[in-house]
Amino acid sequence: MTQRVAIIGGGKIGEALLAGLIRSGRPTRDLVVAEKSEERRAELVEEYGVRVTDVADAVEGAAIVVLAIKPADVDAVVAKVAAVEDNAEVERLTVTLVAGLPTRRYEDTLPAGAPVVRVMPNTPMLVNEAMSAVAPGRYATEEHVATVVGLLESVGRVVVVAEKQMDAVTALSGSGPAYAFLMAEAMIDAGVGLGLTRAVATELAGQTIRGAGVLLTESKVSPVDLRAAVTSPAGTTAEAIRQLEANGFRHAFYEAMRANVAASVSMAAADARPVSGGSGPSTSDISDRD
Repeated sequence: MTQRVAIIGGGKIGEALLAGLIRSGRPTRDLVVAEKSEERRAELVEEYGVRVTDVADAVEGAAIVVLAIKPADVDAVVAKVAAVEDNAEVERLTVTLVAGLPTRRYEDTLPAGAPVVRVMPNTPMLVNEAMSAVAPGRYATEEHVATVVGLLESVGRVVVVAEKQMDAVTALSGSGPAYAFLMAEAMIDAGVGLGLTRAVATELAGQTIRGAGVLLTESKVSPVDLRAAVTSPAGTTAEAIRQLEANGFRHAFYEAMRANVAASVSMAAADARPVSGGSGPSTSDISDRD
């Protein structure tokens, strides 16, 4: 029997997961979306033929609740989920795609022992090329983790990590698309400066980055060896790489990612409070994804 999945939040990431699940063969009768915008509700119904309703109605009867919402909405939404869970006949697995908030934040409000799995996806989920990292909370079992991995494989690749590694994941793959886009900008601007039209430079840079990514993930060859295969001794590529290294390319990436982790830790500490009104045991970016 297929488990019903409730996706809370019908923004870009919520829609991307919905579309991926449908493409992977999950029946629309086993999917429901909670979305507060009437206009957005109508769009999702028309495009995917799924039921779109409010949070409480969506959670009722769902075995898996996926939170694809803004961090600012977490308190109100989790309180609504917890209120339904108090009378639930099935154990519900809560999956959070909200950046920066630890699983304990949800566990403190949901019924005692409720399983929570934290996910850090990235924006290529919108084109079925996500790199998602999954971290189990205190009460999530291997079976719960396997369930979440199965869901996310419909929109890309998945790795399982310890929750303490999520800040590093955020710095690498969560924010990684922005680094790639910045590199593309730099390559395009340099190409224009060297005489190419912007349109041609954009196509060259985009396909080059895409092709290199596919080669890295599909060939199973290390990036060191792949780079060496392109770099002839004393050749043009070797000279370009020498200039990048001389200008601190590796150091800049390390410092950037270290700053990313520091910012993530700082934001989590600033928001390290239990959600009010919870019934669980008391303890003391994906940024805005819509």
